[in-house]
Amino acid sequence: MLSRSPAVVSGGGCDAVAACIALLAVLLPSTAPDEVSEVRIARQYGLPYLQLMIMEHDRLIEKHARAAGLGDVKTTWSAFATSAIINDAMFSERLEFAVTGVPAVITLWARTRGTPQEVRGVLAGGAHPMTLVTRNPNVKSMRDFTDRDRIAVPTVKISNAAIAIQMEAERLFGEGQWAKLDPLTIGRGHPDAMTSMVSGQGELTAHFAVQPFLAQELATPGLRPINTLYNILGGPASLVAAYTTAKFHDANPKMYAAFVAAFEEATARINKDRRGAAEIYLKLVNDRKSTVDDIVKQIADPDTIFTTTPQNTMVYASFMHRIGLIKVKPASWKDMFFRSEEH
Repeated sequence: MLSRSPAVVSGGGCDAVAACIALLAVLLPSTAPDEVSEVRIARQYGLPYLQLMIMEHDRLIEKHARAAGLGDVKTTWSAFATSAIINDAMFSERLEFAVTGVPAVITLWARTRGTPQEVRGVLAGGAHPMTLVTRNPNVKSMRDFTDRDRIAVPTVKISNAAIAIQMEAERLFGEGQWAKLDPLTIGRGHPDAMTSMVSGQGELTAHFAVQPFLAQELATPGLRPINTLYNILGGPASLVAAYTTAKFHDANPKMYAAFVAAFEEATARINKDRRGAAEIYLKLVNDRKSTVDDIVKQIADPDTIFTTTPQNTMVYASFMHRIGLIKVKPASWKDMFFRSEEH
């Protein structure tokens, strides 16, 4: 309890309690709250999330957190089929970091910008050769899809595949026709979509696939590629990106930096030791069809680029702004990510 000290009440006539509080604020050192001791991270499925798998296997976040003086921290890793589930978990504060498709991160940034729930990107995961595969023999190009076709995308409306389909629809059918193929898209995780396509069962006739699901589909008789993400976008572009909230970023600078350092270390390892990275991938996933050599070949594909610097994200953002999916257009990718010098 604060005492009514004569030194405080004399000479100013101020209320004693208020004066003591003011004095203590000056004399006592300020202390920042402790940073979190646990981080929860989510991803989707496939080779584009290889950095996270290496981070998990090699406990890289824990390594960099200890180096930053945070002691022993706990990491919890989850994988989900769609970005919608991941986004819900982030906004209910059940995640600290997530990695998902770049258009989903752009959408979240635009919707939360300037609010208490503001979201921004941390790092990009790299560029990957996403490919549209079909089992319909009558479909030679995306122009040939009919109401009987169903195209699997990770998440309708906001995934890389969904945006690419809209871009191509407008090119094929004319200005303003970007949503023409939207009724044919179905949200389906890559593993389930691949299983359906390979078996020939179910309603799916096409799937915008990533590795290793892409290789497994193309090895199946009757399945063939008709377009690629790179072809639609005009070249390689970041497929996925890590993101978090500004609230977490500001309150946990050391843990944030530990995540960034871990992600960058994992990226460097992939580029230096492809076989070791492939072995970790197969150790952490239930993939009985791929071999280490298969995954090494996919990592070594010139169209597969593991880098943390965002590539051509403005191709997505500009299109999404033009058709009204986001209300604000970023000037560059740096508007949507935390300061690049922090990386």
